[in-house]
Amino acid sequence: MADEADWAPLSPYATGVRGRCPRCGQGHLFDGFLTLRPSCEVCGLDYSFADPADGPAFFVICFACVPSIALAVWIEVAFQPLFWVHLLISLPFLLVTCILPLRPLKGWLVASQYFYKAEQGRLDRPIPVPQRGQDPTPEDAT
Repeated sequence: MADEADWAPLSPYATGVRGRCPRCGQGHLFDGFLTLRPSCEVCGLDYSFADPADGPAFFVICFACVPSIALAVWIEVAFQPLFWVHLLISLPFLLVTCILPLRPLKGWLVASQYFYKAEQGRLDRPIPVPQRGQDPTPEDAT
């Protein structure tokens, strides 16, 4: 497997939205609709670093579900159509705007985690709390 320095940095937008490996841009990121592959089949990058969690769902809820539901409510209030009209207009619109963006958003979040070398936060050492009457400047800060 090649060293990280051998790979030119690729844009997380270009690789993630297309579902490509964030390191080489050639291999596939997904195995199925939203399931991440264990590793890239081209460069061997291990995808175990990636944890987009609920990020894609959050973005879809904020930017797709809310406007889709608002459209359905507006159609109901403005025209008071029969129920089957909502089945033909509102439901497909809701499904398309909520399901289709999930994969590109998840790919973008995974590629961004790789590009920015994101990892779980941790504390290296505890920060000393100054005692009453003690100089607040640590000894090693001089």
